[in-house]
Amino acid sequence: MNFKIPLAWLQLVQQKVRFLVAVAGIAFIVLLMFIQLGFQDALYSSATAVHQSLRGDLFLVSSQYKSLTSNQSFSRTRLYQALGFDGVESVSPMYLQFAKVKNPVTSEKYSIYVIGFDPGRSVLNIPEVEENLDKLKIPDMMLFDRDSRSEFGPIAERYDQGQTEQTVEIFPFNSLIGYRVRVAGLFSLGPSFGVDGNLIVSDSTFLRINPNTRPAEMIDVGVITLKPGTDPNKVLKNLADSLPNDVQVFTYQGFIDFEKQYWAVRTPIGFILNLMLTMASVVGVVIVYQILYSNIATQFVAYATLKAMGYANSYLLNVVFQQALILAIFSFIPGFILSVMLYDFAMKATKLPIMMSFNNVVLVLISAILMCMTSGSLAINKLRSADPADIF
Repeated sequence: MNFKIPLAWLQLVQQKVRFLVAVAGIAFIVLLMFIQLGFQDALYSSATAVHQSLRGDLFLVSSQYKSLTSNQSFSRTRLYQALGFDGVESVSPMYLQFAKVKNPVTSEKYSIYVIGFDPGRSVLNIPEVEENLDKLKIPDMMLFDRDSRSEFGPIAERYDQGQTEQTVEIFPFNSLIGYRVRVAGLFSLGPSFGVDGNLIVSDSTFLRINPNTRPAEMIDVGVITLKPGTDPNKVLKNLADSLPNDVQVFTYQGFIDFEKQYWAVRTPIGFILNLMLTMASVVGVVIVYQILYSNIATQFVAYATLKAMGYANSYLLNVVFQQALILAIFSFIPGFILSVMLYDFAMKATKLPIMMSFNNVVLVLISAILMCMTSGSLAINKLRSADPADIF
C-alpha cells in the first residue's frame, strides 16, 4: 500500500526555514489568544469569587449597585421586610468595605477587603470559614485570606507556624486611628483585579472597625434563604413588585452574571481584554494571509502546470485550504505548550486564578483553524488567476 504525501505538505516544507517562521508567527497569535482568554476568565472568576461562595437563594442589594466592591449600601429594614414574604425562611445582612491593614514587618498600610456578617448564621460556603465560626463570635477576631498578595506581610505564614496570638492593625479609610484585631484562622478566597486581599470578621467587629463610616442600619448585601421547594423566581418577582425601588433582587446565578457584565462592559479592563482578543484574531488573519499568499506566489508556475495537466481550480483551492489547516494545527501545539507555562508563571506572580480550561483549548483551536481558513479564502484569489500559459 503506497502512502501519498499531500501536495500541501510538500509545498510548505519545501522551504523549511519559511515554514518554521510561519509556524512561529501563528503560534504567537495562538499564545496571545490563550493569554487574553486566561486573563478574561481570571477577571470574571476572581470578581465573582465572593458571589460563588455565598450561601443563599436570593440577594438583595441597593438599586444603585454596580459591583460588589463599589460600596452601595441600603437600609437593613428592606431585608427584614423581605422576611415577611411567602417562601422566605431566613435573611442575613452582609457588610462589605475596604480598609487598610498595616504590614506587621514594614508598617506600610495596604488596602484590603473586609467582609462582615453574623457568625451565628454563616453566609459563606467556605469550609475553613465554617470551621472557625465559633472563633468569630469572640469580639475582635478575624480570619485572614491566605491567598492575599504578599504586601500584607507574613500574616498567614506566622499563623501556620503556630503564632496564633498575633494581632493585626486595621485602619478605616481616611482615618489615622487603627483598630487591633487578632488572627483567629485562615481561609482561601484569593485576590481579584480590584481586591488585593480579604479578611472576614463578625458584624459587630466590622462596626467597631468602622465606627464613624458605617451605621449598623446600612448594609451592602442581604442574603435571603428560601424554604425547601420554593420557586426562587416567583419569590423574586413578588419582592421586586412589592419592595420600594431603592433595592433590587437577584437570584444566585443572576447576581454572578450581573457582576460579570459589569466587569466585561463597564470597566476599562474588560473592554481592553475584549479589544485585544479581537485585534489578535485580525492580526492573525493578516499574518496567515501573507504566508499563504507568498507561498502561492512562489509556487505560481507549479499551480499553472497543474492546471495545464487538467487539474481543476477546486483541487488547487483544496491544496491551499489544506495548507491553512496544517499551519493551524502545527502552530497550535507550541502555542498551547507555551500558554500552559505562562499561565503557571502568571498565577504564581499575581495569585489570580489563571488556569487552562478545556473550553478555552477548544475555542482557541477552532479560532486558529477559522483564522487560517479565512486567510486561505482571501489568498485563493491569486490562485484563480493561475494560467497554464504562465509556464511558457
